[in-house]
Amino acid sequence: MPLARTHSVALTGVTGHLVEVEVDIANGLVGMILVGLPDTALREARDRIHAAIVNSKEDWPQRKITVGLSPASLPKRGSWFDLAIAIGILTANGTVRQAASAGVMFFGELGLDGRVRPVRGVLPAVAAAVQQGFGRVMVAVQNAEEALLVPGVRVIAAATLTQAADCLRGLPGPDGGPAAVECDSAADLPRRNMMTNGDGSPPSSSLSAQPGMVPAPDLSELLGQSMARRAAEVCAAGGHHLSLLGPPGAGKTMLAERIPTILPGLERDAALEVTSIHSVAGYLTGQAALLERPPFLAPHHTATKAAIVGGGSGVIRPGAASLAHRGVLFLDEAPEFARDVLDALRQPLEAGQVTIARSGATTCFPARFTLVLASNPCPCAQAAGPAEGCRCSPVARRRYLGRLSGPLLDRVDVKIELEPVSRRELLSDRGFSESSQAVALRVGQARERAAHRLRDTPWRLNGEVPGSELRRTWPPAPGSLAVLERSLERGLITARGVVKVIRVAWTLADLAGRPRPARDDCHAALGLWLGVRR
Repeated sequence: MPLARTHSVALTGVTGHLVEVEVDIANGLVGMILVGLPDTALREARDRIHAAIVNSKEDWPQRKITVGLSPASLPKRGSWFDLAIAIGILTANGTVRQAASAGVMFFGELGLDGRVRPVRGVLPAVAAAVQQGFGRVMVAVQNAEEALLVPGVRVIAAATLTQAADCLRGLPGPDGGPAAVECDSAADLPRRNMMTNGDGSPPSSSLSAQPGMVPAPDLSELLGQSMARRAAEVCAAGGHHLSLLGPPGAGKTMLAERIPTILPGLERDAALEVTSIHSVAGYLTGQAALLERPPFLAPHHTATKAAIVGGGSGVIRPGAASLAHRGVLFLDEAPEFARDVLDALRQPLEAGQVTIARSGATTCFPARFTLVLASNPCPCAQAAGPAEGCRCSPVARRRYLGRLSGPLLDRVDVKIELEPVSRRELLSDRGFSESSQAVALRVGQARERAAHRLRDTPWRLNGEVPGSELRRTWPPAPGSLAVLERSLERGLITARGVVKVIRVAWTLADLAGRPRPARDDCHAALGLWLGVRR
């Protein structure tokens, strides 16, 4: 038939939009025309697809080929439309039946030799296809495991265009070999590129535990900073942001790296969301697995604004703020970051998402993370004490810490100042420091109480609840906000800070198992917001 239709998906951020690929073969000047707002990579698909079809021993129609991508108003970027266009050409040329490709979403790039190459963003693309009623998707073999993370879909894993076409024709693979593999479980996929020892066992470089491996970090290793450990527990339980101020060696980085060890695992929906972001960024390996642990991102202080919040001139990609979604974003040496980079985080901290506007499109990435800032007290970063190591003037200290803007710090719920730890404190704290497992148990229980209280709302953590809902639906105990109101009248705290304090007070109540915050909880939350010493 001269007209054929296949389907693919266009990605805008982590949102997939179904695209109908129409192929028309008519009399006229021999060539291929591509319409529907394609970008440069997609325009080059004409040459890639022609070479792939010819080198796969398929017939290339010597007529005028018009390929339309609908909706035409939606910008199309990337090379993952190659497979859908190639199958559409073969269908329009009569070598593949239209009924065979109906109900199948195609997502893959073609090599000049006909190989189906892996692409990024398979997980959100397959999820969008399933939402549109597609039950089968065809992807590269390397992307099959990632595609199978979406429930309710059958995946066709094709290594070459020939395998893909033979699978749709119902024929065996070339030279009697296997055609494309269709399965609905990762267990049905053939073991590819798996090296084994002589006895069939995995190689010694396997990721399984080996003798001599470095043990996982544990919160109990941070000694002498009991207040900081308590602050980390509060932030993990309620999803609050944390600022750590102290000299080098006080334990700021050590504490931040151990916060993920006390966070509970991600629920199924959150895990799919986090994995989708990493898929779009291209950070998933060939043998993809669902990311079930909260991510931890620690970008260097030389990172640009695009690296932190996302961007790009062509395909817009997520930054560290989105990659840390449902996890921890740690900015070590925070005053060393560029001022505009830090201020770019102000909107994600409030909205829970990053909105990137370009002339061609506007893209939104989820970015609900726990921000941890670590700062030295002065430029020389030497502890002041009996030895009088620090010689920075008060003006120099204010200028250095002033790189963290007031509006940014106003969005941080908990502020802790760490002091150098003496040998006596290190020894005495050994009997009181708790393991990450023990703290994680309390964090999980507190989150369960908050989730039960917020079960009929779109929020699950205290740090997500808007201030209007806190005042109207979940106010603290009567009279417990008296000191908070006085601090507001004296200008010690802003209206946003009041909301932050109430959120932390609810988390303290959840950790203590109380039905609502009492006066002591509000006082303690105010002290954490203002910044307290250990």
